[in-house]
Amino acid sequence: MHVMICSLGKHRSVYRALISRFVKAGLINQAIETFDEMISSNCRVFSIDYNRFIGVLIKQSHLDLAEHYYSTMALRGFSLISFTYSRFISALCEVKNFHLIEVLLEDMEKLGSIPDIWAYNIYLNLLCQENQIDAALGILQDMIKKGRQPDVVTYTILISGLCKVGRLGNAIELWHTMIKSGVNPENKACRALVLGLCSGRKVDLAYELVVDIMKRGEPLCTLVYNALINGFCKVGQIEKALAIKSYMKRNGCVPDLVTYNTLLGYCCDRLMLAEAEKLMETMERNGLAPDLYSYNQFLKGLCKANRLDKAYLLLDVMDTKGLCDVVSYNTIIGGFCNARHTKRAYKLFDEMFRKGITPDVVTFTILIKAFLQEGTSTVAKKLLDQMTGMGMFPDCVLYTTIIDHLCKTGKTDAAQSVLYDMIENGTTPDVISYNALIHSLCRTSRMNEAMNLFEKMQNGGPSPDEVTFKLIIRGLIQENRVSLACRVWDHMMEKGFTLDGSISESLINTLHLKGAS
Repeated sequence: MHVMICSLGKHRSVYRALISRFVKAGLINQAIETFDEMISSNCRVFSIDYNRFIGVLIKQSHLDLAEHYYSTMALRGFSLISFTYSRFISALCEVKNFHLIEVLLEDMEKLGSIPDIWAYNIYLNLLCQENQIDAALGILQDMIKKGRQPDVVTYTILISGLCKVGRLGNAIELWHTMIKSGVNPENKACRALVLGLCSGRKVDLAYELVVDIMKRGEPLCTLVYNALINGFCKVGQIEKALAIKSYMKRNGCVPDLVTYNTLLGYCCDRLMLAEAEKLMETMERNGLAPDLYSYNQFLKGLCKANRLDKAYLLLDVMDTKGLCDVVSYNTIIGGFCNARHTKRAYKLFDEMFRKGITPDVVTFTILIKAFLQEGTSTVAKKLLDQMTGMGMFPDCVLYTTIIDHLCKTGKTDAAQSVLYDMIENGTTPDVISYNALIHSLCRTSRMNEAMNLFEKMQNGGPSPDEVTFKLIIRGLIQENRVSLACRVWDHMMEKGFTLDGSISESLINTLHLKGAS
């Protein structure tokens, strides 16, 4: 190829045309080979050739090759233009190559070149995502010093980043700097600061900020109003939240589903059910149909207030509207279980299957706990088997609850079976699970089995705690196995645990009696 090209008069133009053709055809490897041939030939190469080619490599995400050719061009005395540098920095942000970004920024400074504002913003966004806030603020100062003025996107990114790490004072200070510099805050910047302040429970300060913006005649979007309403709801100031809703309507900003659902959630949590019902009616009057979340919130409020008959009627309405899911059933099943109406709860459980709604782990957990509290362990065990048969497994807490209940009701073998099922199903028992079973085994004079579990705990299981040692020692004393009890006591002290006065006294008395005999 080289011989053919050199025989032509405008060989550099031919190289460029070939590289362009290969790039357009997606033949990047051939483009790279042609560029290598071009720079090793006797034709003159310009800075623009490197800029164009490195630009292609950046676009194709061949960043290692881009770095290689960048080093090559530097040795030849060439440099990138600001736009190519900016593209390179932006691409490096995607792969979080902080080292090379800093190298490029240093090289640009030597050349008196400055990245474009969008490249700065992309880099600042990365630094904030990685919680490198001080580094981001340093870049802000550096860009201002070099004459690149921040725009509203720059300020929004930094304000969000500062709020994210709880540096609200710095965020407010930066907000005022933005205003003083003549940058008009967009809704994104305002929402970022309002959300940050509300998350830090500084809702009144967020309110003052919004009022200040409104005084300057800046329009606010629903997102900003919603953030403020949510903030007031979280600190229990519902009157102010409702006042914001009224104000936004007067200013031509229509409350949306999020606005109503935020208020609805607050009212239902506080059992302000009359107000919640009025909100639902207002939504429908305004042509804003309550969604699944709205209905589930109201259902939760009714169940929390123990108004189960009304909750059941609401469930029918939800079903008619096609707005009924597993959360809806879990809520009302939980309500009936809390009221000790387990039979009605179980009927609702059966109803779920008929309506094609599959129970989840939460459904089974609610019912199993309720039947255990009621003392109906056979139904609880049946539900557990059904649950695992559907490929759902309890968490450690539920398994331990079942084991503890079975032990307390004298069903030690069943409890032991559940422990083994728990391990087989991939849930690791904790020390509480083991202690419940060891206690039951010790109480029923099955010390050999208790000791086996104790040994399993020491060989890869959860480490025995103070309770475990006390249960084992007490059980061994009752069976007059004093020597073994002493060895366990020694082990206990090595672990830094101490024995109760009553148990240690009992052990010492048993030792004296054995010595006397």
